[in-house]
Amino acid sequence: MCLNGNKLKKSVMKYLWIMLVVVLASCGNHVKHKDGKAEVLAVLMQQQEFWNQGDIKGYMKGYLKSDSLRFASGGNVSYGWQTTLDRYLKGYPDRSAMGQLLFSGIDIKMLSDNSALVFGKWELKRASDHPWGLFTLIFKRTGCGWRIIHDHTSVAKEM
Repeated sequence: MCLNGNKLKKSVMKYLWIMLVVVLASCGNHVKHKDGKAEVLAVLMQQQEFWNQGDIKGYMKGYLKSDSLRFASGGNVSYGWQTTLDRYLKGYPDRSAMGQLLFSGIDIKMLSDNSALVFGKWELKRASDHPWGLFTLIFKRTGCGWRIIHDHTSVAKEM
């Protein structure tokens, strides 16, 4: 079957339009992912800032305020935003216990337009010690912005 010049042009144009739509759609996802990464990083930097101001309740704004929030550390798993807040308040009763928090080595992988996996290092600079460890977080985009729904944090052994 032969296509005349007009039909061939129409077929090529149709193919080019389809390809253009596919390319533009994939670029849109890339932009969304870049925006998502920046927004997730902003939540972490805001948490760091709240912590360094001695504001644990402000720090907790980065977590989803839900009973389904999961926090794992030191071989223990707990659930719930309030439980996590209570744990932080008990473990860090004053500014000297809180020290200065620094997040580093942050690696954000977008799992979808609405979820992200974050890996990084945390460290506290305090007068008496310098604890540090690693964390893996799962963020979810909510109506209130990006929030942590799962936190697995480890503490490194002193060398």
